[in-house]
Amino acid sequence: MKKIIYLLGIIVPITFWSCDDALGTKYNNTFGDEYTWTLPDVALGVLMNAYNNIPSSPNSYGNDFLDVATDNALTGTRSSSLYRFTQGGLNANSNALNNWSLAYDQFQHIHAFMENGLGENISYNLSDSIRDKKIRDRSRGEAYFLRAWWGMELLKVFGGITEDGQALGYPIITKFVTEEDREEINKKPRNTYEECVLQIIADCDSAFKYLPLAYVGGDVDLGSTQEGRASGKAALALQSRAALFGASPAYQPTGSQALSPDSLQKKWERVVTLSERAITLGNLGAYTALKENMYVGTSVQQTTNAEFLFRKWANNNTLERQNFPPLFFGQGRTNPSQNLVDAYPSKNGYPISDIRSGYDSQNPYVNRDDRFDLTFFYNGKVFNSERPLEIYTWGESIKGRDVAGYDYNNTITGYYLKKFLSPMKEMLYDPATLSAKNDYHQYPLLRRAEVYYNLAEALNELAGASGTVSGSSRTAYGIIRDIRNKNGITSTSYLDEIVAESDKNKFLSLILNERRLEFAFENERFFDLRRRMMPLNESIKGITTEKNETGFSYSQIVVEQRSMTDNYQYMPLPYIETLKNPNLIQNKGW
Repeated sequence: MKKIIYLLGIIVPITFWSCDDALGTKYNNTFGDEYTWTLPDVALGVLMNAYNNIPSSPNSYGNDFLDVATDNALTGTRSSSLYRFTQGGLNANSNALNNWSLAYDQFQHIHAFMENGLGENISYNLSDSIRDKKIRDRSRGEAYFLRAWWGMELLKVFGGITEDGQALGYPIITKFVTEEDREEINKKPRNTYEECVLQIIADCDSAFKYLPLAYVGGDVDLGSTQEGRASGKAALALQSRAALFGASPAYQPTGSQALSPDSLQKKWERVVTLSERAITLGNLGAYTALKENMYVGTSVQQTTNAEFLFRKWANNNTLERQNFPPLFFGQGRTNPSQNLVDAYPSKNGYPISDIRSGYDSQNPYVNRDDRFDLTFFYNGKVFNSERPLEIYTWGESIKGRDVAGYDYNNTITGYYLKKFLSPMKEMLYDPATLSAKNDYHQYPLLRRAEVYYNLAEALNELAGASGTVSGSSRTAYGIIRDIRNKNGITSTSYLDEIVAESDKNKFLSLILNERRLEFAFENERFFDLRRRMMPLNESIKGITTEKNETGFSYSQIVVEQRSMTDNYQYMPLPYIETLKNPNLIQNKGW
């Protein structure tokens, strides 16, 4: 009898796919079990669904970056689901981040493959038993990795504290769910947050056992043509991420459920152990600074930069259409905030709020951290070798072409997004051809830098900025110094001052700010704010620029207020899921 794929009360049909290239797909057809698990391309296509449903672009939240729900940016589209989210629109029936059904659908694909696609009934290469084993082992490792990946995605969104102080994650499912399993599954409670972390770490261990460390060389099954698949390096990095979330303050039980200081210390020690393991066993190499050509351009075509441990890629102009300034044929959708602009230090390492930084509020875009110019377009910056942007007014009647009011889609904050966007001239309209162009984009899902930041945060928690911890020869100070140096900040004066104060919290603030700059618009800030229980309701600032006879004058303004109340700290479980399963305890505040 055919299995019916059934999970938490919803029938989920599997769509089968076959490989066209490493991770490209084309629609094949739907087969019954009697064919699916004897045809290698179709069997692998079941697993491929769990890849295909990972977003291939960072603006995957209803065409927005998740940063627009943080103090990093706002969306210029008032119909956006994330705009409604920031204005008090979050509830158990409406959540722009809801990935519950999506994740459990992927578990079904993964478990269907694990239980049926690795048996003796199927051969992945009839004429070559060695190749058959390579594909079989790689696919087994990918299945474990993808289960860990989707588990982590669920944990990031729905992990939280209940009204009685429990730290809970999601119901762990480790088998294919049939119709006959429905009653049992619909009674399954949420596992503890720690149990979910341990499951993810264990799945990554299993993945690492079967996966190549990286896809290099000419091997047809494990070589460079397979780039984009899960790798051993990616599995180790995902372990580091899971451990960091597992140790973060927002996810520790409270009240009578609270952990002892020793237990919490052990969680931070686990972050150190797994991050060091990722660096050494994963042969990650040293941190390298971001460059303009790392995310977009012909150089990224099917070639993964060593910084990107797991990524998706696409060849299109979608990001450009949504985010280029309107007079360059874009929609100006993502507006970086003045809040984020102000977070970048001066070249000497001092925050711009410190007089020693040399910051000049009337010449604000010079002498800044190298990452600054990788992230923003601002007034006077030349756009894609075409012309300087005109984000200014002149007197009462003259408006620059790119300022708010000249075009209804122009930036509200005074900034346009640069990161992830093609630098190609005349990208969306080429007068020579009367057409638009495409460009190659990579979206990094796991980065080498993240492992170093995770390690620095844990080392600081355990030993302060300059202390060492068993199992690591590094210090938080050394890691952050190296990162800042490679981003153009060669002076250590500011760092040395913080270290001299022996204030863990002050150094933690620096680490979190560095993370903010490093991963701007990579959808990390949203989760960092919550796991560290930082303010969520910051007013979003922008800048107005007045042109005059001698140059420009700048004034900061508030452009958007947020209505994210205290219960936004944790996401509500979907209401429909709590109806189907009365044993799902809701996060507090909902």
